[in-house]
Amino acid sequence: MTPNVIPMLDAGMEERSNFAPPSGPRFVRFGPFQVDQQRQEVTKNGSRLRLQGKVYQVLVALLEKPGEVVTREELRQRLWPADTHVNYDANVNTTVNKLRQVLGDSTDKPLYIETIPRKGYCLVIPSEASDVNSAPAAPDVAPENGLAVAAPVLTKQPVPDRSGFWIPIGVVGLILAGMLLGAGITITTLMISHFAQATRWP
Repeated sequence: MTPNVIPMLDAGMEERSNFAPPSGPRFVRFGPFQVDQQRQEVTKNGSRLRLQGKVYQVLVALLEKPGEVVTREELRQRLWPADTHVNYDANVNTTVNKLRQVLGDSTDKPLYIETIPRKGYCLVIPSEASDVNSAPAAPDVAPENGLAVAAPVLTKQPVPDRSGFWIPIGVVGLILAGMLLGAGITITTLMISHFAQATRWP
């Protein structure tokens, strides 16, 4: 089932549109990413990503047709009005490359967006639509290059192993016990020898 995705108005930077909330599922998930169609936000493992309007619209276009080719002409019509005079090919390439950068994808080994030569682009990872927000809550906002600053992970300090403290004491105790035993045996031997010599003479 294709998720019902709505486009976002472009103002050169991320902003909210005045469109009504989508009639279908609110959230669309693919890989570690989740798109909140109502708030028009993209998160990765709970951290919000900054996407410019046109970059967001390209992602929406790909999510509308998962596993299918979105032609360059479709993207041109979505991103620029008919009376806009720009180098469409170069701008489509730049916008898709920005989206790849945010997603941490590459053209050589695509994980999410595959280039279909002379046709367009395809979202190669399955997407799943749901009304339930499955992203963990995170207040941090990740930069547009997709690199989020990871919070330090607090780990419990391991409790020192006290069994190591008794090993040297045990070794010293064994040495001392051995020395005392050896001394006792030596003294006993001397006493027996002295007693034996004393008993030889009347």
